[in-house]
Formats: sequence, C-alpha cells, structure tokens
Amino acid sequence: MANKFKSSATPIPIDQAVGTILSHDITEIRPGQFKGAAFKKGHIISEEDLPHLRRVGKEHLFVLHLEAGEVHEDDAAIRLCAALTGSGVIFEPNPSEGKISLRAAHSGLLKVDVESLMAINLVPDICCSSRHTNSIVEKGDIIAAARAIPLIIDEKTLVKAVGVAEKAGGIFSIKPLSQPKSGLIITGNEVYSGLIDDKFAPIVRKKLQSFGCEIIGTLFSPDDKTVIIGEIKDLLEKGAELVIVAGGMSVDPDDITRVAIAEAGAEDVVYGTPVLPGAMFLYGRFGDIPVLGLPACVLFHRATILDLVLPKVLAGEKITRKDFAAMAHGGLCLDCDECRFPVCPFGK
Repeated sequence: MANKFKSSATPIPIDQAVGTILSHDITEIRPGQFKGAAFKKGHIISEEDLPHLRRVGKEHLFVLHLEAGEVHEDDAAIRLCAALTGSGVIFEPNPSEGKISLRAAHSGLLKVDVESLMAINLVPDICCSSRHTNSIVEKGDIIAAARAIPLIIDEKTLVKAVGVAEKAGGIFSIKPLSQPKSGLIITGNEVYSGLIDDKFAPIVRKKLQSFGCEIIGTLFSPDDKTVIIGEIKDLLEKGAELVIVAGGMSVDPDDITRVAIAEAGAEDVVYGTPVLPGAMFLYGRFGDIPVLGLPACVLFHRATILDLVLPKVLAGEKITRKDFAAMAHGGLCLDCDECRFPVCPFGK
C-alpha cells in the first residue's frame, strides 16, 4: 500500500525544535562508557532535551511535521489502550518506542474477547497481542501489549480500531477468583472399606488450597447412591459453596456417582467433555453452588480437565455444554515426560 501521509522530515535549529518529532535516531558515543541511541526516532523534543542534544553536537534536527488527520504513535497507543482495557486491567500512559503494556490490576482469570482482538488486528497499521484467554495471572503481570505500527498513523484508522474495542466494552479484563468453602466426597467401595488408600483427597486438596479455598469436610462413601446423595446434602447444609465428588464417574454399571449427583438435585448437569484427560468429567450446580464430578484421570495426570475448569468456576462462571465443546480445540494433553502445565499447549 502506498504511503498516504504527507509528513516530511526537514532540518530546523534545535532551539525551534521543542514539541517536534525526531525523524531518526540520534547516536551518542562516550568512549569507554556508552554507545547507542541518546534519542530514538519518534521522540518528542522537550525543553529539557536541548542541553543533551548540544552535548552530542546537534545544532539542527530533522523533525517530522504532523498534518491534519495524522497521529503520533505514542498518542495512538495511549488512545488504543484506553479502549482496550476492561475491568481489572491497567496501563501506564508512557509508551516505550510506541508500545504500551497492559497489566493485571489484581490476580485472577484473564478474559480476552478473542473475536474482537482479531478484528482489531485486521485494522491496518494496528498491533495488539496478548496472553491466552483464561490464563491465571498475578497482580502486575503483563497480559497484553499494543501499538501503532508506523511512526505516524492515519486518524481514521486509529478511530476504527478504537471503535472495535469500545464496542466490545474493552477487550481485556481480569476476573477475581473466589475462595469458596469446599467439601469433598470420595466414593468407592475399596477406599471406603479400607482395602486401598485414598489418593484423590490429597490431590484435590492441594489444588483447592493453591487458590486459598477452605476445605470444610472430606467424606468417604461406598458405591451407594443413597449414601452419596446424603453426603452431598450434608455438605450443603454445612455451608459448602463448592462440592467436589471424586470417583465412580465411568459408564460401568456400579459407577453411580453421576446418577447420585443428578438425583441430589443438581441442575444444568453436563456429563462428558471433549478434553483428554477428562472425558468423563461432570459439571452441575445446586442453585448457585457448583458441583464437580471427577473421573479417575485426576489420579494419574498432573494436568486434567479439572485444572481448566476450576479457575473458571472460582471466577463465577457457569459452564455450559457449548463451553465444553469449545475446549476441544487445545484440549488434548500431550502427556509429556516432564509436565510443564500451564506453560504448554493444553487448554490453550
């Protein structure tokens, strides 16, 4: 595409350069100490810069002149980032080489409007990149960065990009994670009778406690539907805000945990997901209280469907069949010899 801009670089005395834009880098050499750019292309000259410029031997500068309808990259980045930020996202309006980084104002779950992000990047001369949506982030983490690609951008182009972000209500946001009082039920005749040691509870407790969740009870049940229903109701009566039932989630005739959860009154139950490991996972709710049914894969894999769903649940999201279907893309664990989750493709 041909350059539509009429901005040109012309030399002017430095005492007339305040407020103008450098059209090139200015190199400074201090023997044995420093060699590099004292001022970079695009820098806006200030009164404080003049002594420094004279020290590097500059009495004239080549500067850019903005025409009507043109915006400097720094101003463009500030306007763009103001539109990109939703709840829980902040930025410092001090671009570095035209780029601004967006940061998490608090820890939580990063949410990215992926379709709007793509629409932003379909606008010519705009660049915005981010971490994956549904990433867990800490306060101060960089979650995205944005800039105008050229030094000077067409105002109409910038307005179009800003409009996409504003229409979306901000493309990036951070949902805080709750710390619900949690109850665990471990099912299985072998564990209940003491024939084998339970392995579920330590794993699940560790995952919950990593998010600061209080565990108010761990109950053990035989493969008896009536008993499981009774223990679910017991945990709810004791104030559980999250119920996790582990074991008995397969399709074998004696695996009746999923039936017990449904008959205990769970609503919007979704059983089965396109995530591996995690095909026989269950999600449902008792009113606003989530219930998760864990298959045996949680025992054998460090990262499973539980690690993908739990942060969403703690962020207050209600998971639907459509949500699970969308998780198919990226939902295949590679079962690496050394697990590096979450720094890996699983769940991305």
